[in-house]
Amino acid sequence: MVVLTGLFLAPLAVMVLGALQRPLQPPPNGLDLWPDPVEWTNFATVPRFMPLGRLLLNSVLLLVVAVPVTVVVTSMAGLAIVTARGALRRWLVGVSVLMLLVPAAALWVPRVVLLRGIGLADTPFTVALLALAGTTPFYVLLFALAYSRIPAALLEAAALEGLSPFAVWRRVALPLARPAAVAVAALSGLYYWSTFMDPLTLVSSPGNWPVALGLRNLSEMEAALYPIYLSAAVLVTAPALLAFGIAQRSFFSSVERS
Repeated sequence: MVVLTGLFLAPLAVMVLGALQRPLQPPPNGLDLWPDPVEWTNFATVPRFMPLGRLLLNSVLLLVVAVPVTVVVTSMAGLAIVTARGALRRWLVGVSVLMLLVPAAALWVPRVVLLRGIGLADTPFTVALLALAGTTPFYVLLFALAYSRIPAALLEAAALEGLSPFAVWRRVALPLARPAAVAVAALSGLYYWSTFMDPLTLVSSPGNWPVALGLRNLSEMEAALYPIYLSAAVLVTAPALLAFGIAQRSFFSSVERS
């Protein structure tokens, strides 16, 4: 655990230290424990090189739409797997596992063709449409695993009481799988915040880019300005780390209550 924590924190430390270096200077000879002098103004300079406010707003709007849709779609699909019987259940699990094996690159061109064909390409919410497919089958299987721990008699009793499948999902299954819902929300949120390949293929207008794609575009600046790029990386990473910490605390609270 200590080794994993170190492997996670070391790149963050290098990123922060690099963000505090003076631009337009030769790179340090080795790893400086603390830059001298410290250039805090690098963070204020970032908006001169990229429309940070607009890109952050696009990413927030993306998360507001994509994360709830992902949780709803995958939680419903997971319940459908658990409530299926016999060969159908095995077939659904097999299809989900098979979809996990499909390389993401194999879906880029079909997605572009499909979304352009229906006129939904190149908008701030284009990437959020991936949530309608659950983002990834892994989340479906995660919910299926969580639902499998619920006694089948409980779900059957709810149906016998006259609850519709939707009501069984909303009032019985999903509340009992709250840790899985928090985990899926956190993982999908980090995915949509950090992904740049999907926006790169689906969104062509810079004004509609999420912040990860804007940061990737900024990485092409000359090496002497890399402290500015690393400062932007710190500003983009900080909200994700804060949200992940909050989600982690909520996840453990949900596990303790369940």
